[in-house]
Amino acid sequence: MRHSAGILLHRTAAGGEPEVLLGHMGGPFWAHKDEHAWSIPKGEHPPDEDPRVAAAREFAEELGSPPPDGFLVDLGSVRGSGKLITAFALRGDLDADKVVSNLFELEWPPRSGRMRSFPEIDRAAWFDLPTARTKIVKAQAVFLDRLLTTLG
Repeated sequence: MRHSAGILLHRTAAGGEPEVLLGHMGGPFWAHKDEHAWSIPKGEHPPDEDPRVAAAREFAEELGSPPPDGFLVDLGSVRGSGKLITAFALRGDLDADKVVSNLFELEWPPRSGRMRSFPEIDRAAWFDLPTARTKIVKAQAVFLDRLLTTLG
């Protein structure tokens, strides 16, 4: 089983409701999808690496800046896409319009022999929790519930 870790950044909106930062997955498969095509910033790590360390590294790689200072609250793990995904909640803010993701290589179009680079996250945005439920990939929606529980 592959392991993945990420950070669900959250803040309080002007009306007092929580908002979460999600990244739209990059590449041609996700280009024209919106519903359930967003993810917490996360990435794979070896099983013996501390998931907190991996989550902070992947946040920086996928969003182009380190996570804000603060305490990572363990939201547990879920299985999704053949991975064990561990997430941590972090209260903080980030300018979603300034996100610059790292790139991955993919043969595109398929069987063309041409390799192209695509951003892992092509854009990021803040969402209230009801909207986030329609955006986030289904396997990760449980992290929104767990965030609500931790916020009490």
